[in-house]
Amino acid sequence: MSGEELAAWLRLLLTPGVGTDSARKLLAAFGLPEAIFGQTSSALEAVTGSQRAQALLTEPEELPAALQRLQDWLAAGPDRHVLTLADKRFPAELLEMADPPLMLYVLGDVNALHHPQRLAIVGSRNPTPQGQANARQFALALSQTGVCIVSGLALGVDGAAHEGALEGGSPTIAVVGTGLDRVYPKRHLNLAHRIAAQGAIVSEYPLGTPPLAAHFPQRNRLIAGLSQGTLVVEAAVQSGSLITARLAAEQGREVFAIPGSIHAPQSKGCHALIRQGAKLVESANDILEDLRLPTSPPLPFDTPASAQEDTLLEALGHDPVSLDALQARTGLDTATLQARLLELELEGHVGRLPGGLLQRIGRS
Repeated sequence: MSGEELAAWLRLLLTPGVGTDSARKLLAAFGLPEAIFGQTSSALEAVTGSQRAQALLTEPEELPAALQRLQDWLAAGPDRHVLTLADKRFPAELLEMADPPLMLYVLGDVNALHHPQRLAIVGSRNPTPQGQANARQFALALSQTGVCIVSGLALGVDGAAHEGALEGGSPTIAVVGTGLDRVYPKRHLNLAHRIAAQGAIVSEYPLGTPPLAAHFPQRNRLIAGLSQGTLVVEAAVQSGSLITARLAAEQGREVFAIPGSIHAPQSKGCHALIRQGAKLVESANDILEDLRLPTSPPLPFDTPASAQEDTLLEALGHDPVSLDALQARTGLDTATLQARLLELELEGHVGRLPGGLLQRIGRS
C-alpha cells in the first residue's frame, strides 16, 4: 500500500463523526478512500449528510503526525502490518460482521488470522484459582491439537489462556483495546512479546490509543468474530465475557461454558449461559468433538498426594471453605492444618480465595 493510500485510509478513520457505518456507505458509493476525498460537498452530503460531509472535506489536524508514527512503526520490522477492508488478507469472518473495523493493526504473523481452527477463551479478570487453572489447561490441551487460541490479553483468564496456548505450541491471537505501541496491562509486556513471536496481537485502534474503558467491550466483537466458537471459563453475571458470548451466538458461532460452584460469583455467568443454551463442557474433548476436530489425550495428573493429603483434599471438597470449617471437618490442630495446606498450595492442589476461603483445584 502506497503512502497516499495509507494516508487516505487513516484520514477516513480519524475524521470526526464518521464511524464505521458511515465509512462503509461512503466506500460503497465511491470506492477507495482516495476517491471519497476527491468528491464534491454535494456528492458527499447525498451519502452521509451535511455535517459529516464538511468534516470529510477538512483534513484532521492530527493526520500528518499519525501517518508518520504509523509509517515509522511499520518500518521497524517485517512483523508489523496494517490491513484495510480492501486488503485480501483482511479476515473474511470480520467482513461478515455488521460493523467490521476499517483497519486492523497486526503485530506478529498475519497468517495466524487465517488459521483454520480458532477458539476464543474468555473469562473473569479475577478468577478463582480453579478458574485460572482451567483456562490454562483447556488452552494447553486445545493448542496441542493444533487449535489457535484467541483471547484479549487481560489479567486473569485471558492471560492464563494465552500462557496455555503458548505452552501447547500453536499460534495464539490477542485482540487488544489499545494501540499496538502500548501493552495493557503493563505486567503482560513479556507475555505480549511471546504472543507476537508465536502468533499475533491485533487492534482496530490507531497507534497511541490509550486503554479507554469503552474500547474493551468493543474489541470483544473481534474476539468472537475471529473464532469458530467461544469458551467462557468463569464470569460474573455482569462480566464483559458474556458480551463476547452473546456476540458469538449472534454471529452463529458455538458458545461453551464451564460450570462451577453454586457459591462462586464467578460461576453465575457461566450457569446463566448454560441455561440459555451454551454447551456445558467438562474437558477439552467436549469442545473438539462439537467442532468436529481431532480429540486429544487427557492431560496427565500431577504426582498423587499422600494418604494424609488425600484425606485433607476430600475434606476440602470442591466448594470454597473456611479454615474454621475445614478444621471442624478434619479435627486437625491449627498448626498442622496450616502446614499441610501450605504444602498442597505449593503443589498446586489448593488455592486461596478472598475472605480467607480455600478451594481445591482439580485438573481439567
